[in-house]
Amino acid sequence: MTQALEATAPLAIDDATADRLFRTARTVTTFAESEVTDEQLTAVYDLIKWGPTMMNTSPLRMLVVRTPEARQRLVGHMPENNKERVAKAPVTLVLASDPDFHERLDVLIPHNPGAREMFAGDAAMRAGAARTSALLQAGYLLVGLRAAGLAVGPMNGDYAGIDAEFFAESGWKGFLVVNVSAADGADTTRPRAPRLSFDDAAQVV
Repeated sequence: MTQALEATAPLAIDDATADRLFRTARTVTTFAESEVTDEQLTAVYDLIKWGPTMMNTSPLRMLVVRTPEARQRLVGHMPENNKERVAKAPVTLVLASDPDFHERLDVLIPHNPGAREMFAGDAAMRAGAARTSALLQAGYLLVGLRAAGLAVGPMNGDYAGIDAEFFAESGWKGFLVVNVSAADGADTTRPRAPRLSFDDAAQVV
C-alpha cells in the first residue's frame, strides 16, 4: 500500500536525516576498520530497488569485490591516483548496466506480457535505455548506502578493461566504481566544497 507523505516544511524529512544523506556526508578516501557486510549491502539494495526506472526495467547490476585476487584484478584497471584506494577499501562495488535486461521483463512487468519482445530486436536501444536507468539506480544506491551509515567513494575506471576482465560472459557494461566503508574514516569530516545555488543550476520557465 502506498502512503502519501504530507510535508509541513520544505523538506519532509528531519534535519538529521538530511545531514546524513547529503549535507554532512563526504566522499570517502580513507577507510574505517569496520567490515562492510553482505547483510548491509543486501538491506541497502532491498531499499533502493524500489526507486523508479523506465518501465521498471531495473537494469543496474553490481559486482561486489572482496577477495584479494579480485581486488588486484580491478586495481589494474583503475587510474594511478585511485589504485591504492581500491586496494585498501573494505569493499568495492563495480556498477554496471545490463543491456539484456529485457530477459527479465516477464518477471518485472507481468502486467505487460509484450514488453520483452518490444525490446528484443533493438540492441542499441536496449543499451541506451539500460544505461540511463542504471545511472538513476546508481544515484539511489549511493544515497541508500549513506542511509545505512556508510560512506561512499565513487570513481572512474577503464571500463573497456573492466568489462573484458569481469563481464565478458554476462555482457554487463561497467560505468562506476564505488569504494564503501564505515562513515568514520579520517577524511569524512573535512569542510564542504561549495555547491551551485538553485538559481545557478535551474531555469524556471
